[in-house]
Amino acid sequence: MAAVRTVVSPAADRESVLGLAAGLLACRQAGSDELLASLREREALCSTAIGHGIAIPHGRCPGLSEPRGALIRLQRPIDFGAAEPVDLLFAMAVPGHYTHEHLMLLSELAEHFSDPAFRDALRRAPDETALLHLLSTHTPGVC
Repeated sequence: MAAVRTVVSPAADRESVLGLAAGLLACRQAGSDELLASLREREALCSTAIGHGIAIPHGRCPGLSEPRGALIRLQRPIDFGAAEPVDLLFAMAVPGHYTHEHLMLLSELAEHFSDPAFRDALRRAPDETALLHLLSTHTPGVC
């Protein structure tokens, strides 16, 4: 996956987190407005929260040549349209032609986030550099 970025954010609601995610995912091939529209469109179908305080907002952008990702850890959990609040998000944008690959990435991410030790380590990481290190060492097939 290209350009995986990490951030610790004070964002207070789903809309501001999606805007932050779109900005982190943006590149020359896909601007933040296009990415935000794609993330919103997917969230409108149903929440991308997967439990344990995790959400994986994702969307497709025809201009992308490879997937992009961003890990966001919130300072406080927020309502993400699911049973429990969310404080860890992995936002992802994939090329428009990705179908099988998109599902495989989502599956791999969900599997990694199902590990309580990994979730706890992400929540305890002292800064964005530590988050990126954890992500790259625990999800080598994804990041």
